[in-house]
Amino acid sequence: ARFLRFVALVNFIFSPREAQAIMADETHPSSPTTNGSNKRQKTITHAPHASLLPPPQLRSIVSGWLQDDIPSHFDVGGYVVGSSIQTAELWMKSAGVLAGIPFFEAVFEVCGECNIQWEDDAVEGKLFDIGENKKIKLATVTGPVSHLLRGERTALNSMSRCSGVASLSKKCVDIAKSNSWHGEVAGTRKTTPGFRLVEKYGLLVGGASTHRLDLSQMVMLKDNHVWSCGGSIESAVRKARGVSGFSQKIEVECQSLEEALVAAGAGADVVMLDNFAPERLKEDAKSFKEKYPHVTVEASGGITMETMAEYFSEHVDVISQGKLTQGYDCVDFSLKIVH
Repeated sequence: ARFLRFVALVNFIFSPREAQAIMADETHPSSPTTNGSNKRQKTITHAPHASLLPPPQLRSIVSGWLQDDIPSHFDVGGYVVGSSIQTAELWMKSAGVLAGIPFFEAVFEVCGECNIQWEDDAVEGKLFDIGENKKIKLATVTGPVSHLLRGERTALNSMSRCSGVASLSKKCVDIAKSNSWHGEVAGTRKTTPGFRLVEKYGLLVGGASTHRLDLSQMVMLKDNHVWSCGGSIESAVRKARGVSGFSQKIEVECQSLEEALVAAGAGADVVMLDNFAPERLKEDAKSFKEKYPHVTVEASGGITMETMAEYFSEHVDVISQGKLTQGYDCVDFSLKIVH
């Protein structure tokens, strides 16, 4: 009887469509766990790499961004507009590869009480070709207007830069594919302090390799390391191996074929042929692989999208470019309140 009275009240107050929605929630309630699972599944649908990002770390990073943007803890603009529920639309205004959805979502999650509905074609890794004076709607964000405006610029900044990295990465990867090169295009550790995770994520979305994520992931012995411990590559490699054991790879930056051979002989897993001219690189990589076919050869130093094809070789496994995270153009997005 109580349930029938509830049904009658719902039908009296609400429209048929609203009543149907309310009754669906009443008879099949969703637990917080189910809602959270549905939200994560929607994110993964639009951002296949999102599960790589640990939620606690993501929230911590985004909270730091927002605190940096409101250092005095007063948001006067937010006070002016108030907290009425309003809607904003996310628009992509320049061509590029979409990336950064998890960071965009995390900003508004930390701001609180905001809901994001993505368009079906808003999928990370997709290249959007936007004509002149055109724009593409990607999402609708609903929530207290002060929260929308508080997160707006931080959310757009992260997506704009992440998409820029992904766009440049995709161009370079496409060049490698079009030349039937077997190796990997990679970034470097030349990332923006405090923004490393976003730029590394952008590399993956664009199809490139991240290279090592930080100082702990792989040992890289550069010229400064070797010079600082007496100039001996063998000594540096053996000392590194003594504490890293079997679980970490060791890479050595080499200025010549002779140094690369010494490094491999000492147990290096990867040799970087640094600042080699293209023809010399190909010759030395071939000679090196004849003796150490199992050791990875990386080419690096001054290589750009315009010149990388000159370095392609069956004996080179990786071509890394600092410019992928240092010289990218941002993709233009806007978030506009519907009025």
